[in-house]
Amino acid sequence: MAYHHLAVVTRDMKGTDRFYREVMGFDLKKVEVGPTPNGGWAKHFFYEIEPDRFIAFWELHGEAFANLGETGLSKAMGLPEWVNHISFYSPTEAHLREKRDMWLAGGHDVMEIDHNWCKSVYTRDPNGTLVEYCVTVGVFTEEDKALALKAVTSNEVPQSLPPKGIQMHKAKDYRRAAE
Repeated sequence: MAYHHLAVVTRDMKGTDRFYREVMGFDLKKVEVGPTPNGGWAKHFFYEIEPDRFIAFWELHGEAFANLGETGLSKAMGLPEWVNHISFYSPTEAHLREKRDMWLAGGHDVMEIDHNWCKSVYTRDPNGTLVEYCVTVGVFTEEDKALALKAVTSNEVPQSLPPKGIQMHKAKDYRRAAE
């Protein structure tokens, strides 16, 4: 079952809008504006990822939110940025390359990783959250499933293979090459 929307907070709605609407190409469909339960008020913006599937951002206002902390999903919890991240579906490797180039053209550095069973590209949004596009390139086996089930209750499982490759792409290098 797919989810309807994922909602996170932003401190920089203009930057968030530029990233998700102009760079990512998502369509801003709706904003809800109103009071919040503990005082203050909020704007809740909904960007359509695909038909009837959204990512949403809270812009919080008022004294109740005067000391709004870190907005990056991982940094807010004191974790490394790679832990909590947002991953979008990429149907093909060609689509993944298009998304990598889209981010680079938009001025965002990109990390590309071949995880052996999937391939991913990563960048950061204006909130400091790691954003990913990922395509599955492997086939899951019954052995994969058995190992995953064992790992739920045991730490006595073998480590996964390291990534086949990691590449860093700098937006400024991409722009120079495109000229």
